[in-house]
Amino acid sequence: MRTTRVLTSALLAAAALFGTAAGASADESPSPSPSAGEETAAPTEAGTSFRTATAVRSGQLATAGASTGDYLYWVFPADAGQDATVRAKVVLPDAAQRHGAQTWQLDVYDGLRRRQACTYGSSTATAQKDAAEVALTCHLRTVRAWAEQSSNDPLPGSYYVRLTVTGLSDDDLGLPVKAEVQPAVVDAGGARAVDGALTAPLVPGATTEDSSEKDGKGAKTEPKQASVAAAPEGGWASGNWSSRWLWTAGGAVLAALAGVAGYAMTRGSGRPARVPQNY
Repeated sequence: MRTTRVLTSALLAAAALFGTAAGASADESPSPSPSAGEETAAPTEAGTSFRTATAVRSGQLATAGASTGDYLYWVFPADAGQDATVRAKVVLPDAAQRHGAQTWQLDVYDGLRRRQACTYGSSTATAQKDAAEVALTCHLRTVRAWAEQSSNDPLPGSYYVRLTVTGLSDDDLGLPVKAEVQPAVVDAGGARAVDGALTAPLVPGATTEDSSEKDGKGAKTEPKQASVAAAPEGGWASGNWSSRWLWTAGGAVLAALAGVAGYAMTRGSGRPARVPQNY
């Protein structure tokens, strides 16, 4: 009877722990898509450098009209434990106006302006002369809460998107195009969480110093403030909490309960065995 009660208590505790962990995982699910009002407020232009990059939030569809050959920049936030995917589309001029194929490239940089590798997706694509548009995708590695200085791992902070043409006929320079960029950021879950945290997210102007410029007389002027992405909803987490802690604590409790149950089943009735006496 006692063993049955111990096992029942262990099962109930396990159900409660895993139910809590499941609820935490549900809380980490991606936020709902932006409302219609937020979609209409999405950016309709792009910056031309890192400093003038246009801020865009996850899920927003940013559009911009530009000329072939321009460098287009956007910036969005990504926090620790999140996966970011950037999709871009370029609507090309009429085929009758073009003189050949065009190659477009999508690059993503972190707050230190380090180019981040794409784990999958086509970050470079070539559109033939008769193509109406070209699509590009870049899925980044999971953002880490911290990393070694010698590594190039993605860290929480601002992420810059650059879209430009890298190969075309000289006669096609300056032709009008329409660009679309949409970043999507979702939580990767506790399985991707790591220990440690940055002191602050990598946001230019907040965690890095911008170089001052000199005027004509040699005196230093105030540094220009770089464009930064707004903080994620709820603020920067920087790896302070993840569902990994729930699973770790739950595993420790279950191990302790299993030890108690095993001891209860193997120790017997508790009465000492009769020892024969020698006369």
